[in-house]
Amino acid sequence: MTTSLLIFDCDGVLIDSEALSARAWCEVLSDCGVAYDEAEMAARYTGYTDAMLAEAVGRERGVTLPDDILARVLDHSLGLFARELRPIAGITELLGDLAGARCVASNSSRARLRETLRLAGLSESFAAEAVFSAEEVPRPKPAPDLHAHAAQRMGFAPGEALVIEDSVTGVQAARTAGIPVIGFLGASHSLPGQGERLRAAGAGWIAEDAQDLARLLVRDVARRPLEVQP
Repeated sequence: MTTSLLIFDCDGVLIDSEALSARAWCEVLSDCGVAYDEAEMAARYTGYTDAMLAEAVGRERGVTLPDDILARVLDHSLGLFARELRPIAGITELLGDLAGARCVASNSSRARLRETLRLAGLSESFAAEAVFSAEEVPRPKPAPDLHAHAAQRMGFAPGEALVIEDSVTGVQAARTAGIPVIGFLGASHSLPGQGERLRAAGAGWIAEDAQDLARLLVRDVARRPLEVQP
């Protein structure tokens, strides 16, 4: 299969943020009298928007969360990110070696997405017009809207694109959009069995880490389209 556009998820693919996000949510929820385990939070809600996560927690625990819960979580998350956020090991080198079109498509808000890419030192790896947030489409992942939007805005058909995702939610979104997916396991929150879950959701390949992902993405010296090896 040959592809001309790579669509990267951000959290858990470019930046190792999901464990920090889970901690932020757990600490803010604790202040609201709602207890969650960080590992459970990361395992169950990776790939959710903050709004989706707040709705799920409220429904599951039968509580009404404060109106400013999303702002509080964002503020607390950015504080943790400023101190501890790192890019996924090896991803900076991979991006530096890749030729061809690439973009980011994330369920994060635009503000959070810009700031996390900056904090991780990845802002220069993607043009500003090649960073897409779920705020730009009617429905976030697992709906296909965001991946379809990103491909269309970048000037490619779904069959000319390839997505890299770490969550079942993201894989489902890409497959519904008609775009093949590599499931990525290189983030610190990835648990045993995640590769099988991503394959069951529709991932055609599994990359254990950035080095494994680089082996899947073969670039020739003439800067031709990337080739994906199953």
